[in-house]
Amino acid sequence: MSSEKVDYDVVIIGAGISGINFGYRLQERVPNLSYTILESRHELGGTWSLFKYPGIRSDSDLHTFGFPWRPWEEQTSIAEGDLIIKYMKESAAMYGIDKKIQFNHHVEDAEFSRSSHTWTFNVNANGEQKKLRSRFYLICTGYYDYKDPLQAQIPGIEDFKGIVAHPQSWPQDMDYTDKNVVIIGSGATAVTLMPNLAKKAKNVTILQRSPGYVMSQPSEDGIEWAIRKVTRYSKTWEHRLLRWKWVLMPFLLTRFAYNFPNAARKMFGKAIQAQLPPTVPRDPHFNPSYNPFEQRVCLCPDGDYYAALRSGKATVETGVVETITPNSIKLVSGKELHPDIIVTATGIKVRFAGGVKIKVDGKSINVAEKFIWKGVMLEDIPNTAYVMGYVDASWTLGADATAQMVCRILKQMEKENVKEVVPRRSEYEKEHMEEQPLIRLTSTYVKRAKDMTPKTGSTGQWRPRSYYYKDIL
Repeated sequence: MSSEKVDYDVVIIGAGISGINFGYRLQERVPNLSYTILESRHELGGTWSLFKYPGIRSDSDLHTFGFPWRPWEEQTSIAEGDLIIKYMKESAAMYGIDKKIQFNHHVEDAEFSRSSHTWTFNVNANGEQKKLRSRFYLICTGYYDYKDPLQAQIPGIEDFKGIVAHPQSWPQDMDYTDKNVVIIGSGATAVTLMPNLAKKAKNVTILQRSPGYVMSQPSEDGIEWAIRKVTRYSKTWEHRLLRWKWVLMPFLLTRFAYNFPNAARKMFGKAIQAQLPPTVPRDPHFNPSYNPFEQRVCLCPDGDYYAALRSGKATVETGVVETITPNSIKLVSGKELHPDIIVTATGIKVRFAGGVKIKVDGKSINVAEKFIWKGVMLEDIPNTAYVMGYVDASWTLGADATAQMVCRILKQMEKENVKEVVPRRSEYEKEHMEEQPLIRLTSTYVKRAKDMTPKTGSTGQWRPRSYYYKDIL
């Protein structure tokens, strides 16, 4: 690689799931290369450090959301945030990855020099400016804005006299005991909040513009019970089989849904109907206009979401907000809700690369104009990889596929004494290849981000990620 003097061979931005996993893979597969992880916050954890709303939990199983090199030991497959961040901190400490993290280091911009084949990062470190140089740049920042949540356009919200809270900046001193709470939104955050708030609140209402799919996931299903029974003398095989099960079963389910959408819709509908109380009709509240996995399917552990509905302390309202007055929410249908607290669980604000400005030889790069090669590297940007997980499986599976790919690239660069590697489209691809979105979802926040994120293509190695085993192969 480059003979130029650098601070590190590799700089990783972000100390969440992706950054920690990358640190491990670098240590495991290219131990001769030096690296550091720059984290803008005060601790590792990413999402699990930032979000503090009641009951925050994974919307993927921990057997695949956890690291492949450190099995998830807890009995439950869907875990709350405090358990996840504890697991992440223990994992990082176990392999010395935590010693490589520089906290409160916010990268403002990154520039690659074609003459020296190096990256220079301008970093705000605890209020002081400093520069770092590396040969390779790994973007492990996720895809949303940590500073600003998505502000939904809700007419009259500024007139409301009660409390308005957003899950991304949840007030830790807020008391919702015996209060009427309305959660605006129908995604994973709303599905998590509702049963947890219902434990103390007088009543919790999910107010959704349109319904989504909410599926119950038992803490331990029959297959997991059988695996644990058969492998009770071998933890290694227990972890291996549980992980295989959680990779394989969602894959089969999503392929079934993509190939037979009507059958999947009917199957999901029956499962939901079986858990609803008589007072809550499936249509319109649980009859989405889209097919399963066209948007993310929400999981609720042991059906806690439906248990809250059956208890009478929670309900669902489907409709469009006409306006919010100082003490009510008026719907277009004419119905009124009278909350003490409004929670705006309306999604996340997409932000690429943590907002880092990227330049090559002084020229600013607009990433929205670029394509992603193999779901890993950015077109025309040298020595850079971007970590993107799956939208219909655990994020970590995609992050680890990327990490393994990048380690292979780094080893090959050393073997061939290559200083720079950069993906480019051919002239034929530039002229004939169709564009596709980076994130294959129809959610509102994804549609709004179309002009902020890189693109994928319809052919060749510019196609988006498909599924884990195929990507690994």
